[in-house]
Amino acid sequence: MRIALYPGSFDPIHNGHLDVIERAAHLCERVVVAVAQNIGKEALFSIEERVDLIEEATRHLDSVEVAAFEGLLVDFYARIGADAVVRGLRAVSDFEYEFQMALMNRQLSPEFETIFLMPSQEHIFLSSRMVKEIARLGGEIGPFVPEPVASALLARLRS
Repeated sequence: MRIALYPGSFDPIHNGHLDVIERAAHLCERVVVAVAQNIGKEALFSIEERVDLIEEATRHLDSVEVAAFEGLLVDFYARIGADAVVRGLRAVSDFEYEFQMALMNRQLSPEFETIFLMPSQEHIFLSSRMVKEIARLGGEIGPFVPEPVASALLARLRS
């Protein structure tokens, strides 16, 4: 497979996301991490800040690039010539939601393919929402996010 697209809001990116990105990078020639504006959530970081944090966190992966996008994922998928979308699964509840999304995207665009990857067991419980909550309550987030993300998150919550 040549190009994998890994979309998400990544507010912020955490080690589970990075694990999926690294797995996809081993399977594909190129991985495009697509940062989306989630209209259902109020983001802590701007899209530009999230792109910068992801670029810093994936600097060690030559085949990974980061891009922001708006609109339908199927349109962005076609625009970059992706071969498949990669989605991370942590639990059965993730599968139900992601399965619905994959089928809807395929309905919108028949050539749309989705590949599900599981993060390693040490990261399977992580979510951006949980990381932000731990940080807000003064907990240690170092084990869950790359250092630049931890610094940015703590700075944002202090301001």
